[in-house]
Amino acid sequence: MVAGRPDAPVKKVLFAVDPTLDVIEEAAAWGADMLVVHHPLLLKPVNSVASTGFKGRAIHRLIETQCALVTVHTNGDSAVGGVSDVLADAMKLRDIEPLTPAPKGLPEEGIGRVGVLPEALTLGEFAESVFNLLPAVAGGMRVAGDKDGIVSRVAVCGGAGDSLFDDVRKSEADVYVTADLRHHPASEAREAAMGGRPFLIDVSHFGSEWLWLTPAAAALQNVLLDQGYEVEMRVSTLNTDPWDFVLTPG
Repeated sequence: MVAGRPDAPVKKVLFAVDPTLDVIEEAAAWGADMLVVHHPLLLKPVNSVASTGFKGRAIHRLIETQCALVTVHTNGDSAVGGVSDVLADAMKLRDIEPLTPAPKGLPEEGIGRVGVLPEALTLGEFAESVFNLLPAVAGGMRVAGDKDGIVSRVAVCGGAGDSLFDDVRKSEADVYVTADLRHHPASEAREAAMGGRPFLIDVSHFGSEWLWLTPAAAALQNVLLDQGYEVEMRVSTLNTDPWDFVLTPG
């Protein structure tokens, strides 16, 4: 919990990817008592939360509207039913296992997931299916590899995943779906593969984590109902991807 009183009553919970000011205002307009987000507001240490800065303004608005803020970041990535599990399920992967197992967690916990498609597809077909799963964003989706190459084994990691290439290669995945692929890691991965596998699909960071919101809200509501609590859940309708438009050749 980043902001809020532990003993305050909660009747309405809004889920979102980012704790932006627009999302906080959405929570306030709905009368939310708690905002649950994936990305931390205070990821790095701060020395001030004065309202002269956007993080300070966010904290002030949360306090003024009596809305608690809870962030579920790496624990939401690693957990069973977390961000990458939801991605893998949406792609209908089978025999799913962690890409990077949690050192001290359950066998099913860890960062990223790897699994097998129900039936092999071309890279072009698979990329189109992934594109149709995710919310529309200005940056679209980038693909590296032979469009007609056959893919069956898939590695996924919601959010930024270009630090996991060693584990992707060990998994023998045909294609790796993640976000925020930087030039040098992606280029080196393609050079190491000599144009072959793993192919790469670079999706929106926001989009890759947005799919988790609805299952997470439903799971929390079910847990609370089992304990006799009635709490209203809602998923933010705001697209908080930071990009507004993109230019492409032609």
